[in-house]
Amino acid sequence: MKTPEKLVALYQNHLNSMKQFFITLLCVAVSFAAMAQLQSPDAFLGYRIGDKFTPHHRVVDYFRHAAAQASGQIKLVEYGNSYEGRPLIAAIVSSAANMSRLEDIRQNNLRLTGLLEGLGNINTPTIVWMSYNVHGNEAVSTEAVMLTLYELLTQRSTWLNDVVVILDPCVNPDGHSRYVNWYVQMLGARPDVHGDAREHHEPWPGGRYNHYTFDLNRDWAWQSQQETRQRLAFYQQWMPQIHGDFHEMGAEQPYYFAPAAEPYHKEITNWQREFQTIVGKNIARYFDQNKWMYFTRETFDLLYPSYGDTWPTYNGAIGMTYEQGGSGRAGLGILLNNGDTLTLRKRIDHQHMAGIATIEAAVQQKNRLIQEFKNYFEQARTNPAGAYKSFIVSANNDAYKLKMLTDYLDRNHIRYGLAGATASLKAFNFQTGREEMVNISRNDLVISTFQPKSVLVKVLFNPRTVLVDSVTYDATAWSLPYAMGLQAYASTERIAQNAYTAPAFTKNVPMQGGAYAYLSTWKNFGHARLLAALIKQGVNVRFAEQPFSINGTVYERGALMISRADNMHISNFDEVVTNAANTVEVTIQGTSSGLASKGIDLGSTNFQLIKAPRVALVAGDGVYPTSFGEAWHYFDHLLDYPVTVINSSMLNRIDWNKYDVVILPAGNYNSNLDISAAKAWMRNGGRLIAMENAINVFADKEGFLLKTKQDDKGKDEKPKPEELLKKYGDRERSALVNSVEGSIFLATIDATHPLAFGYQETYHTLKHINNFYEYLNGGWNVGVLKSDAYVDGFVGSKAKEKLKNSLVFGVENIGRGALIYLVDSPIYRHSWQNGHLLFSNAIFFVGQ
Repeated sequence: MKTPEKLVALYQNHLNSMKQFFITLLCVAVSFAAMAQLQSPDAFLGYRIGDKFTPHHRVVDYFRHAAAQASGQIKLVEYGNSYEGRPLIAAIVSSAANMSRLEDIRQNNLRLTGLLEGLGNINTPTIVWMSYNVHGNEAVSTEAVMLTLYELLTQRSTWLNDVVVILDPCVNPDGHSRYVNWYVQMLGARPDVHGDAREHHEPWPGGRYNHYTFDLNRDWAWQSQQETRQRLAFYQQWMPQIHGDFHEMGAEQPYYFAPAAEPYHKEITNWQREFQTIVGKNIARYFDQNKWMYFTRETFDLLYPSYGDTWPTYNGAIGMTYEQGGSGRAGLGILLNNGDTLTLRKRIDHQHMAGIATIEAAVQQKNRLIQEFKNYFEQARTNPAGAYKSFIVSANNDAYKLKMLTDYLDRNHIRYGLAGATASLKAFNFQTGREEMVNISRNDLVISTFQPKSVLVKVLFNPRTVLVDSVTYDATAWSLPYAMGLQAYASTERIAQNAYTAPAFTKNVPMQGGAYAYLSTWKNFGHARLLAALIKQGVNVRFAEQPFSINGTVYERGALMISRADNMHISNFDEVVTNAANTVEVTIQGTSSGLASKGIDLGSTNFQLIKAPRVALVAGDGVYPTSFGEAWHYFDHLLDYPVTVINSSMLNRIDWNKYDVVILPAGNYNSNLDISAAKAWMRNGGRLIAMENAINVFADKEGFLLKTKQDDKGKDEKPKPEELLKKYGDRERSALVNSVEGSIFLATIDATHPLAFGYQETYHTLKHINNFYEYLNGGWNVGVLKSDAYVDGFVGSKAKEKLKNSLVFGVENIGRGALIYLVDSPIYRHSWQNGHLLFSNAIFFVGQ
């Protein structure tokens, strides 16, 4: 017999159930009423989708219209802004019942990952995230997403009971707008489908890139760009089971979808592979019905961690790339080799159908998706695969570099702590490249693989990339300890952790009675930012060419000295200097005397006065947009120092004497650069920084020292007969013998040269361009690769031989100036943070 208390409880539960039922019923009724007011994209825009490109602001308008008219089934989120101020939006779409408990669904999903405390319930909708138009001139997907949104709300409502769909209609609105605005200006009364027409040839830099000409589809792991950081902060609030990334490729190619090509990273699970096939088969079913051409398992692999398919995959989702033939070349229509015309509408239909088929597969596989997602993170937390269980970052590392690392880990929700105890254990030493006994201190930073982001940790930190296939789409090595210049170890042991509290920055205070001078070491990029800040305020700064000690502190070459004697024009000298240091959070030391206890005194001529450099950066035709963008963004947002951007077409017309430093990013300058004028400017004290293949302007030219490396085989030596027996089917793989696929090498550094101040005797460099140069005969070989320099990544056999005893960084003195050769970019994609200081050396120190 039920007690009165139990009867009351049963009655209360019944009332709660009825209440929830009526709330759901009301939501559905309101949704049906609102849906009657929802317009199709064609009706809202006033033209048929595919008849023209839709400006970004009108796409945003349509999403806002849909959110207003179908408020019970859609939530519009503005998660950030582009560099040019355009809104970054995403629509969250699901059933009315799911939308009424959307926050519960989100939190439950994070509990499944372990990123949020508590037990997650697997009886929950699956989450599908679709990203469109990361490359701005691949604009077809932003058109398609409007059709997808409308179809989900009007025709696929039953699916929405089992799925939450997040649609990001335009990841790169600045690039999209650059392309669409240009195309509209080029268009006549009707589209010209002939490939020679100007509407099929974008001007530099094209719409592919964001404002700073970064490729946002190479920025997922490094998160250097504003759009990426804002998007991934939002993404990690949801952690979807599926992420679809929509692209375009060459116009003559049909359509590509999953499964991806080899190589797959070894951390990708069997289920992630299997679901790629499930989705591929479902898309193929629709494409077959429409007799649309497509291909799978070619070209687009799953290795490099900074793509829109791989980064989500390493975060537990099934990440997939979709590629429609067309891109910026295709416009509203382009004539193909087979005589057909590829129209914008055809491209839209393909992208739309691929998205719909993916969501359908997710609904059909909902239970399996959720269960495998839960299993993925349970294994990550309790039994991670792989040999290394802990990555240890020494407390002896520079404090600024450690902060850069912990900030990066925080952005990626990667957990870390302190070792908490001293220990001696066998581990892989990143600096020596060997397994050896190492001593761990209690203040060392430990990143364990026993955590929700276990796979991402292993992908980012493992010292070796395992390659199943050498034919890959991008870089093959990227380990963070190399990229950040950190003393670190990889251990097979699980190391216990104590809580880590980031040390608070202790502000500098003006020295009592006024300082004779303020001193700063030169060890990290923070010191370069301090120098830039002081120069901009008119403060005179010197740098040390020799080491010295003062007040118990040892200062190596490159140390900054800001003396009162050099700055008598600044009345509040102490406040200006300390405030600048506090702004960039760099510790400086005041001294009341210029007498050193060891080494040079502060009045020595070995302290070089830094003349504020007037810097020009070349852009425009012939220049690689991404190489230019790395430098432009570096000055604007990392260094915060003025730079004048000049077009390459102006190089033969500018007054070189207006600039102290001119930077040539990677590119082809042979038709734009008057070498004799540049050389005359250098003789008078100018410094020219040539990056990557921009160096070829000077290589093997009369009057310059740089020489390209030749094959060991003589020009007249005939190949052996067996070398001629090549298989046609192996031509792509055979060509790789001469290539470097984003590989890491250990450069030997001359730390006494100003270009290398702040570094020790070695520097890990990332090679990704197949340029090989001999040591400078008569110049300064500041960074070189010796015979045993290879560390990680794919390198063709012939390329590896050419790289032995080759130049990485060099300086050729020309009169009172200098030509600085940066064979490898020290600021590549801003992923290689350890090179930022070296680039600053080239700007501020060399040739002063």
